[in-house]
Amino acid sequence: MKLNLLSLALIFTGNLVVAQQNSDDALLEKAKEIHEKVITIDTHADININNFTEERNYTMDLENQVTLPKMEAGGLDVAWFIVYTGQDELDGEGFKNAYKNAMSKFDAIHKLVKDFAPNQIGLATNSEEVRKLTSEGKKVAMIGVENGYPIGKDIENVEKFYDLGARYMSLSHQGHSQLSDSNTGEENDEWLHNGLSNLGKEVTAEMNRLGMMIDVSHPSKEAIKQMFELSKAPLIASHSSARQLCNHSRNLDDELLMLFKEHGGVVQTVAFSAYVDTEKTQAFNKASDKVYEKKAEEMSFEVLPRDAVRALSNEDRNTYYADFQKVRAAAAPEVELLKQKIEPVGVSDFVDHIDYMVDLIGIEHVGISSDFDGGGGIDGWQDASETLNITKELVKRGYTEAEIAKLWGENLLRVMDEVDAVAAELKKA
Repeated sequence: MKLNLLSLALIFTGNLVVAQQNSDDALLEKAKEIHEKVITIDTHADININNFTEERNYTMDLENQVTLPKMEAGGLDVAWFIVYTGQDELDGEGFKNAYKNAMSKFDAIHKLVKDFAPNQIGLATNSEEVRKLTSEGKKVAMIGVENGYPIGKDIENVEKFYDLGARYMSLSHQGHSQLSDSNTGEENDEWLHNGLSNLGKEVTAEMNRLGMMIDVSHPSKEAIKQMFELSKAPLIASHSSARQLCNHSRNLDDELLMLFKEHGGVVQTVAFSAYVDTEKTQAFNKASDKVYEKKAEEMSFEVLPRDAVRALSNEDRNTYYADFQKVRAAAAPEVELLKQKIEPVGVSDFVDHIDYMVDLIGIEHVGISSDFDGGGGIDGWQDASETLNITKELVKRGYTEAEIAKLWGENLLRVMDEVDAVAAELKKA
């Protein structure tokens, strides 16, 4: 009798395992089917100009998080490559160096689409071009400017950036710019403009006139509210999550999220672990940092504190990040073992933010971003090759194909169209 009960238990358990496997297989197949149909857009991927040379470029399977092979493997159609400049002094020398840095990044992106991989990827500046390129089977590059600091005090530079392909820009980054206060002022309650400067207000209007989306992912709350009041076009947050779920100044609280619903913009939820779940990130980072430090010592590489990295010149910072990425790659197997003891921030945590914002402001106002090669990445979406895992989780939670299409890109493309329409009306006036 005992033997029969044991046999029945084993059969029952086996059937459960098979049923679960069949369910997982069906889920994956459905996710793949949807993933191939929709246009997948990641609105924030940083770049290093050292990866845009004849000897080393995105046609190769480099160790950084976004490359053409990784985009192909993960089914990522569109990557917004970022012209990022760190904040420096608000003087002529600082503006000059920042402008030079910005130009080098514009040049790098243009080299990718014109010289290195013209048959694989094209530059898009509007929704129509995105749809045309993807229909041709090509990957798509788009350009966003992170930090308006490089325009200096010359508003004509906004149009120069637009003419080079920039279709969104944030007015500040880590530290107050000449245009806008940054969220970083919240730490000590120290502000430079109490929102936007007068030049920042002019730049807001100029971006409306040109048809360049205004990105609010780094400015202060007061600056964001002022941009909503001044802008005649919808705004975007190119890489931000929900502050209610993760209390970080880089995230958007419910009051700001509701402004996106009211004004028709879109918040691109960001897969940056510290902005998804700070506590889980700190716990896992504390353990993984020890692994990286040990590996760095073996590779004769010095791991610098975050403040020290920020203080480096753009060129030295790029070199540092490239070398540190090699250390991370070498330490990856050991870091993977840590996950058995300490749970890292993962895809499920990330989609919790999507769920929260969809419930609060509606699915029409939510999108997806990674901040790859700029600190982004979560367990399950560590680089562009794992992009399907986001769609799989969305399918698992019951999102339909139409809803997933909105999250992955249709919402962002709609906002681009609306911003273009506003610009067309302003030019008629």
